[in-house]
Amino acid sequence: MLNPSLGKNISILTFSLLLLLFCKNTSFSQQNTNENKKEGKFVNRLINESSPYLLQHKNNPVDWYPWSEEAFLKAKKLDLPIFLSIGYSTCHWCHVMEKESFEDKEVAKLMNENFISIKVDREERPEIDHLYMSVCQAMTGRGGWPLTIIMSPDKEPFFAGTYFPKNGRFGKPGMMQIIPSIRNAWKTKRKDLLESANRIEKYLIESNNKNIGEKLNKTILNDAHSAFVQNFDEVYGGFSNQPKFPSPQNIIFLLRFYHMTKNETALLMAEKTLEKMRIGGIFDQIGYGFHRYSTDKEWLVPHFEKMLYDQAMLAIAYTEAFQITNKKIYKQIAMEILTYVERDLTDSRGGFFSAEDADSEGEEGIFYLWTTKELKQLLDDSEYSFIKKVFDVKKDGNYKDESSKQFNGNNILHLNNINNLNDPMIVEIQKKLFLNRKKRIHPLKDDKVLTDWNGLMIAAFAKAGDAFANKKYLEISIKSADFISKNLKNDKNRLLKRYRNGKSGIDSHIDDYAFFIWGMLELYESTFNVKYLEEAISLTNVVEEDFSDDNDAAFFLGGNKSEKMLVRTITGYDGAIPSGNSIMAMNLLRLSKITGNIEWSERAEKLFKTFSNEIKRSPTAFSSMLTAYMFEIDSPKEIVIVGSLNNKETHQLIRRIKLEYNPSKVILFKNTDDSLKKLSSIAPWTSSQYMIDEKTTFYVCKDFACKIPTTDIIDALKFIEE
Repeated sequence: MLNPSLGKNISILTFSLLLLLFCKNTSFSQQNTNENKKEGKFVNRLINESSPYLLQHKNNPVDWYPWSEEAFLKAKKLDLPIFLSIGYSTCHWCHVMEKESFEDKEVAKLMNENFISIKVDREERPEIDHLYMSVCQAMTGRGGWPLTIIMSPDKEPFFAGTYFPKNGRFGKPGMMQIIPSIRNAWKTKRKDLLESANRIEKYLIESNNKNIGEKLNKTILNDAHSAFVQNFDEVYGGFSNQPKFPSPQNIIFLLRFYHMTKNETALLMAEKTLEKMRIGGIFDQIGYGFHRYSTDKEWLVPHFEKMLYDQAMLAIAYTEAFQITNKKIYKQIAMEILTYVERDLTDSRGGFFSAEDADSEGEEGIFYLWTTKELKQLLDDSEYSFIKKVFDVKKDGNYKDESSKQFNGNNILHLNNINNLNDPMIVEIQKKLFLNRKKRIHPLKDDKVLTDWNGLMIAAFAKAGDAFANKKYLEISIKSADFISKNLKNDKNRLLKRYRNGKSGIDSHIDDYAFFIWGMLELYESTFNVKYLEEAISLTNVVEEDFSDDNDAAFFLGGNKSEKMLVRTITGYDGAIPSGNSIMAMNLLRLSKITGNIEWSERAEKLFKTFSNEIKRSPTAFSSMLTAYMFEIDSPKEIVIVGSLNNKETHQLIRRIKLEYNPSKVILFKNTDDSLKKLSSIAPWTSSQYMIDEKTTFYVCKDFACKIPTTDIIDALKFIEE
């Protein structure tokens, strides 16, 4: 997280604006380049890439390069600055900027003459994205995608922004004004530009230095809860005005805080948010799955892209809500999310695709919208009358267009009440509309398979499979885990980032390891197959080796052998997804409890101390880290079950243990049908634990000190709750 006090010392934004306001030399040749004279489509270097986002730009007249040594060497040779554009395939405003500027020959001509232009898929290269997003936030006070950075051939940024139109609007510059101004400054004021870039680099280095703080105190959890209360929307749920993001890691924190403290307000905030999101337009009422975020406070009008990571984290949040409240509605919603993922985001080989676009037919959201004319044609009179009332359908539309602020005749289907969810008529209407909608032109699917997001989805299916006793979900999780292990590892047992069309590549990041290890731990506790535990341990050792340095404070975003950037980034705060360091803290604590290796719990403690100063300043930004901390202090238990998985009664007893919601526990199973030595070699502290009287036996322990072993499930449950 950026330190605002540092940014006050660098007047970067002022300098950038001066460039735009006072640079006069805007005269350039208007002759077309040879490439733009060619008949047919222009084809640039991106045609050889695997990223769907980069391939979307392969026919731009802009002479794009992928992020590569070739691009930077060319920039040095020609003495040109770099124009870096970062986005992702389902980003609406990325599409807009492409259409307005990158497909425009006039803009492309200026870019090709004055820059070496580089395109980056933020989902494939998060380290690049994070670094330059920090630059943008420092220079402008805001960020977003598309991210626009202009920098020297040595990767030193001196200008930043997000979306720019072709021509300026409302006093703000466009590409046709920015490019000539930057060109003039590069020729006449380069010293000033590079001095500015040097200040930025020093700022980044300073803001990335982590001063080790004191140990976290239990009161920080109350501070986080109080901050959530202060920001809570009591009418619509969520923790901001608008736009509103689902932020399921916040919900998970509140559910677990309630479990630990019995604070009813925490549960109320979590449930209100979960229910309001489900009935809102942010949820696809016909085909299921959540859109990325809502532009308004009512959860009505979303940006319509659907991201795999949102489905995974929200499925986990709804699953835990079911576990803690036993309300079937939350189980139903979790299963709806997983139905969408299985149907629309799952490759036949097992991997999960990344996302679905917001746009189709050149318009955002049109796939999901309905006019009253369409609905009347598809439904009978009673159904139409019903849907008007229950789904708030109106002739002029039920929301105002974001740009025009006018009703446009389109309706976003949303429910008025969570209690309507299972009305038989709604179910029938959904089926009719779903079958009709299938005939529409579907949004683009980003079919790359990302290791980190797949790790989250593996965890979600495994957790739901366990909580709902659903074998199908476990099979889906297992198939994906096997796919990642087979296709996204190199010969040195290191994870790779991305798979698409039979090709794997790109160095992995801490999130890839953290999230995939999480998935392996969930799969182990769901199946008790020791190979998933072995995989989690093996990959955790890689994390220690590849993502640490001598200071051993926190894990870097990129590995030791990854490309060297201006700054080697360390992050601990949550964004749209939890931070890799937060999930690694939880992984380490769980593995320490499983294996008895206290060095891993000590390593987690170092993570807490590394970020403790930042956590104290903004605890709600670190809800995943605080969830891991909660695991450590909420009387965590080690539960060892010894028995036979071929015994039906054993399965019933295991199920009884798992029905009790207790997130601060680990469960190990010693299968008498196999050699007991395998688990004992991983967790030596379990070596003396055996069955008693040929009955399934429970060992309930805390800090590896165990209660008297029991074959009585009631006694075991009492021990767990102590």
